[in-house]
Parts: sequence; structure tokens; C-alpha cells
Amino acid sequence: MKIRRILASFAALAFAACSTTGRHGGGGSDSDSVNGTPLGTALSERTEGASFLGSNVDRSRFSPVHFGFDSSAVAAGERGKLQAVADFCRSDRNNIIIAGFTDERGTPEYNRGLGERRALTVREELIKLGVSAHRLQTVSFGAELPADSGSNESAWAKNRRAEFGVVR
Repeated sequence: MKIRRILASFAALAFAACSTTGRHGGGGSDSDSVNGTPLGTALSERTEGASFLGSNVDRSRFSPVHFGFDSSAVAAGERGKLQAVADFCRSDRNNIIIAGFTDERGTPEYNRGLGERRALTVREELIKLGVSAHRLQTVSFGAELPADSGSNESAWAKNRRAEFGVVR
């Protein structure tokens, strides 16, 4: 039962983190729809806002992009991973969720912000590689859901990452 609550909490966090503040090119409007979806549409009928942790998201297809300490810059050695995602997007019509993560150092607020910057940087790089912006969603988990639960440099390096999920 506790695992279900934890997963439900993470799903809610992921959904809440998918909202935008206008910095992603969308602005506010007095419209009867959001992203082309009429207001009041049931969540199950929407295509945006999918949960990174949802059962309809394949998170195993791509290798994570790793980052340096306190950085959201994509290193040259990580660019091939982005190219693999872009190549996939040319042959597949599914949307991609990019999740940003950090190591445990830093405050929760700072880490969520850094995770968001990492996810947004990866999104911008994929757009430069020809992926349509409307197919890319971002979410930040900060230090939540570590890839390695250790508390040392090796573990921290594994946790400073962006992961990809293919929405099916």
C-alpha cells in the first residue's frame, strides 16, 4: 500500500511539474482551450501532461544524458545520446517526456530548478536536431528517484542526468 501511495505522489508531482509558466514559448490567453484541448476535457483524453512514471511510458529505450556538477550544459560526449532520440523521433510519432534529475546536494527547491534547466536544455538541443517542440514535454524530479542511492561522487555522477520516456 505504501508503494502505491509513493507512486501516486510521484505521478502527481510529475503532472504538476509539467505545467508551464510561459517561459517555454506559450503565454496566457483568454481562450476556451489549452494547447488545442477544450477546457474540461477529461485527463484520460489528453495527450499532454502524461506522467513520466505512468505505465504507458517506456523509459528503457534511451540512455540517460549525464551532466557535470551544478551544470545544465550538455557535454560533447553526451550529444550522441541526443542524436539517437532525434533519429527515433523521425521514424516514430509518439511524444517524448524529458525528466531532469540532480544529485542529493542542494536544497529541494534548487534541485528542482536545476533538474528543470537540464530537461529544458535537452529539449532545446532536440529541437535543434529537428524534433518538433510540441512532441517534447519536460519534468523535473530534482534529487527524487536517484539512479544510485549512494552518497559519494560515483553515485552523484549517475544521478546528475536527464532521462527520456516515450509516451505510448
